[in-house]
Amino acid sequence: MNNYIKLLNNLDELGLINIKNNIDTYLNLINSGEKSVIDALYELSNLELKSKQEKAILACVKTANFPFLKEIDDFEFEFQPSINKQQILDLKSLRFVENNENILFVGTPGVGKTHLATSLGIECAKHRYSTYFIHFQELMAQLKKALAENRLEARLKHFSKYKVLIIDEVGYLPIDIDTANIFFQLISKRYEKHSTIITTNMPFSSWGEVFGSATIMKIFCL
Repeated sequence: MNNYIKLLNNLDELGLINIKNNIDTYLNLINSGEKSVIDALYELSNLELKSKQEKAILACVKTANFPFLKEIDDFEFEFQPSINKQQILDLKSLRFVENNENILFVGTPGVGKTHLATSLGIECAKHRYSTYFIHFQELMAQLKKALAENRLEARLKHFSKYKVLIIDEVGYLPIDIDTANIFFQLISKRYEKHSTIITTNMPFSSWGEVFGSATIMKIFCL
């Protein structure tokens, strides 16, 4: 077995598939004098690093529990003139994450609240921020179950750890006192520590009445 075959086998065993798949091209470039050995090795290593980074990003996106994979570039701003495109693009810079700020998307069904929230979440995940998407009703079901099992604090801590937590469809169904209380506890734990993105069709002016506290309005009043 010659050294070329041994090299391919070693690359296979090491999991350096991108180098293996491109090595013939670069060997030809070296032989023709178009690339130096150093340049070829550098570019091959870059191909492998880029592939590993892309896989890491995909893993972050997958674990974030997004309902779909739509990015901000996929959003049709021309059909939603009431949405400030420049403001959304500014949010894409992720300054809000670094500043531990919260985002509240308020509007009637069909205006693209979930799309925008998910798109920002994908951007966060791509930049390796721990991100998680969950529907409000599912979140509350988990937390109420934890309360009944005397482990609410642990579950609140779990949802408090994410750098970016996206809570979708707050207020689409009636909110009882227990739900309001648990939700307030979660938001309070995250306040000024991490960012929370919420979508809702509930007018912001009614939040104090629904959740029994004006404090929660102040948390989202940016």
